Amino acid sequence: MSSFDRRTLLLMPLAIAACGFQPVYAPGGAGSNLYGKVAVSAPNTVDSYLLVQNLEQRLGRSATSGSDYNLDVQVSAVVRGAAITPTNETTRYTIDGRADYSLKSAETGQILASGTVTDFVAYSAAGSTVSTLADERDAKDRLMTILADQIVTQLYANPGLAT
Repeated sequence: MSSFDRRTLLLMPLAIAACGFQPVYAPGGAGSNLYGKVAVSAPNTVDSYLLVQNLEQRLGRSATSGSDYNLDVQVSAVVRGAAITPTNETTRYTIDGRADYSLKSAETGQILASGTVTDFVAYSAAGSTVSTLADERDAKDRLMTILADQIVTQLYANPGLAT
């Protein structure tokens, strides 16, 4: 006999609304308050370029002079050997990524949100030199996408940004 009751599905939206849940893209939600209003710091490396590109896709591109917020990001990536054969050849690498961010008000300069996100990706080095370089480039692109998603998720979850 199942203890599942369909009435709980009907009550779920009421329970979520009672706890203060607000959709991110609803009017007044963090997503609608940030979209197109965040100027991301200029990139200075290939990794930071990829990160900024992904952040601008999710937050919308903003003119630096007309933005309400400034997002400063510093990114670092470390490549490490992950699988080494008995003949001392590395056949797999991991890339550990870290991004520190701070969202500031363009008017006052006050920090509204800040934090650090980390993650890693891996790629194979068992093929030719060309395929290994392509795999590394793809892995860095995937890593910067993951870090951008984590930053945006943390910004959207910040209750101080929804008004």
